[in-house]
Amino acid sequence: MRPELDLRVARLEGAGAPLGSIGASSSHRARGRSVPARRTIAVALHDIEPATFERCAQLRDWLDEHGVDRVTLLVIPARDLHPLGERSPEMVSWLSARRRAGDSIAQHGFRHEQLRRGELSRQTLTHARGRRAAEFVGLDGGETRRAVNAGWRLLKLAGVEPDGFVAPAYAYTPALRQALAPKFRWWAGLLRLHGTLADPHEDAREPPAPTWLAPSWSLASDNPLRRPFSPALIRVGSMLSAHTLRLDLYPSDLQHRRQMRALEQVLGRTEHRRQAITYDEIAISPTNGRRRSTVRRS
Repeated sequence: MRPELDLRVARLEGAGAPLGSIGASSSHRARGRSVPARRTIAVALHDIEPATFERCAQLRDWLDEHGVDRVTLLVIPARDLHPLGERSPEMVSWLSARRRAGDSIAQHGFRHEQLRRGELSRQTLTHARGRRAAEFVGLDGGETRRAVNAGWRLLKLAGVEPDGFVAPAYAYTPALRQALAPKFRWWAGLLRLHGTLADPHEDAREPPAPTWLAPSWSLASDNPLRRPFSPALIRVGSMLSAHTLRLDLYPSDLQHRRQMRALEQVLGRTEHRRQAITYDEIAISPTNGRRRSTVRRS
């Protein structure tokens, strides 16, 4: 492990239990933190994979320095079809340490590329930011289920079993929504967070009602048409978000100083006014009518 990454992981581990106790049954949820009534900020860091790991780690450290102590980490299991644990043990150690420090981990598709070219429905286009990232569009039920399960298995074998699921570009299909229930407690869309596993202590036949989320705001660093307007939009978005300010960040954001300065100003204004939360904490919030699930998945 590189010295700077080793120091980063060691610093995180100093605040928690040893790496050997990492697992779904001993994650940060055991600490019992629930979503408070005060205003909150929910940050999701997208596209985490070995190729982007260094930038993601830097961006996560930057968020810590600006008062965001909890983030939802969106991990791509197999961008290049190699096992995550073998490709980047450094990243696995970092993810495990971040989970111990309070972050939540979500599976972010399988490869984060459209696996089959298909005709996009109007509903899918509404939720997709780009055809190439609409990974599950055009797949049938069996193909979708195999891709989701393969990604979940790679993360679990690496020791970072995900809490929930976020589709690349928020592009969901009926087959994908159906495939998520057996493996994840929740999945997040553009405007709603959906619970999937009912509490085993309750005789619930239907999944919990979805929780409405605020629209997500991003720096649009990968979109040259939207990028010039994103600093103003993210400032306006921070003022319009009444209860929860929701931000989507990407590894490429670090390369654009103007956008990062705007984000720094927003976080500076909200640091003492909003408490950072993860999507997992929203899903298990008492205000969402759900208790912590003890379902063990295999």
